[in-house]
Amino acid sequence: MGTRTLIKGGHVVTMDPGLGVIEGGDVLLSDDVIAAVGRDLQAPDATVVDATARVVIPGLVDTHRHTWQTQMRAICADMSISGYMNTLRMAISPNYTADDVYVGNLVGALEAVDAGITTLLDFSHCNNSPGHADGAIGGLLDSGIRAVFAYGFFDSAPPEVGYADHAQRVKDYHRLVREHSNQSLVRVGVSVNELGFVPFDQTRAEIGAAREEGEIIAFHTACFFGTPLSNGIKDLHAAGLLGPDQVHIHCVALDEQEWAYLGEAGCKVSIAAETEMNMGMGWPAMAECRQHGIKPTLSCDIISLNSGSLVPQMRLAIAADRFAQNDPINRAGRMPESLQTSVHDVLAWATINGAEACGLGDVTGSLTPGKKADVVIVGNPLTFTGQPSVDPVGGVVFQSTPQDVRDVWIDGRHVKKDGVLVGVDLPALFARSKASTDEVLRKVHRDFPVLPPQVEGSRFAEREKAAQDNIKAG
Repeated sequence: MGTRTLIKGGHVVTMDPGLGVIEGGDVLLSDDVIAAVGRDLQAPDATVVDATARVVIPGLVDTHRHTWQTQMRAICADMSISGYMNTLRMAISPNYTADDVYVGNLVGALEAVDAGITTLLDFSHCNNSPGHADGAIGGLLDSGIRAVFAYGFFDSAPPEVGYADHAQRVKDYHRLVREHSNQSLVRVGVSVNELGFVPFDQTRAEIGAAREEGEIIAFHTACFFGTPLSNGIKDLHAAGLLGPDQVHIHCVALDEQEWAYLGEAGCKVSIAAETEMNMGMGWPAMAECRQHGIKPTLSCDIISLNSGSLVPQMRLAIAADRFAQNDPINRAGRMPESLQTSVHDVLAWATINGAEACGLGDVTGSLTPGKKADVVIVGNPLTFTGQPSVDPVGGVVFQSTPQDVRDVWIDGRHVKKDGVLVGVDLPALFARSKASTDEVLRKVHRDFPVLPPQVEGSRFAEREKAAQDNIKAG
């Protein structure tokens, strides 16, 4: 018999419709799986973890994070989405080495784990060479997180750095799948170039590569207003390329017909409320998701702006959703009698919905016996939020911080224990991250003394023009 852990006496929020919420409940972990959930479970051979007055939830799932950017923390605090594109995508990304990508992914994934995120979709679009992609996956593996590494085909670096052409990138994607097929924590999916960035035959090849391997496909979809860039849902529909293996991110500028196509095809949607509301991208699209039968999911997106915790995303998303629902009532001179979106709803966005979007609904996302042991205990007695909440789920969504994440298990491994990441030398890691930041920005500032770049005819504008030409060429 292997390792067994019995989590005792917690407020167990299973996110499994058949099990519901169990007050004073227990969760038994056996090796890497959840063996049982209920009350008064007996396991004399198990290590007991007391969860009294604490909340036990499934690990959170982040469905879209550019993890490589972690050491550029808050550089985009006052940038619009255009400023972000010209800075991170066009100026900073070309100056990342493979080791910079490794450091960003390692620090970023550990930050996610510290905040109770046990699974993330790493939308990795800084793959300037095969070594960059290897570094990105290496950072995820060394962190111990469960992930979909969504390989990005974006070509921010010159060909001599690593890839002569698009076909080489596709070939390298298949190499990564083969090399990492023998482990279970990190799967290798695809993040597609923004629609219009490249000719449509290359978009088709990127989607085809992922489907050949049976992996998840992520898109930045309808992220920008006033440009065709990233807004090719009708083209994908006409080509028969939409499907349930896709996560479409943001979707703020879609029209009604495009939403209908996503819903009919069974596509998933990832919402990054903090980015969308702060960078001038538009209103988070929870209502459109519900209207078209799509379960919303949430993402941290860019640590170059946002925090690494999904809790702020939950708060902003539920606030935006409730505001949109209540605003017509207020404008009619009335007050709502009740709220339509509950804290349990938004926790589902960040757990089971996210797991299903990542193709991992049978693996994680709920505390269901037989699923992998990805479990989080929230409630720190040394903080004011450690005081038991009248509504425990409300306490998690509206009042918790990463410091309140007491314990985290991923695949049965106890990776955060008593409020501390296990086996992580944070001062050494932060020193390495700071050195990476300084060196990347030193190189960037040689060409761009001020960020966002103050230049005529920005590279993002050039991409927008190319997108128009690519879409016309069809």
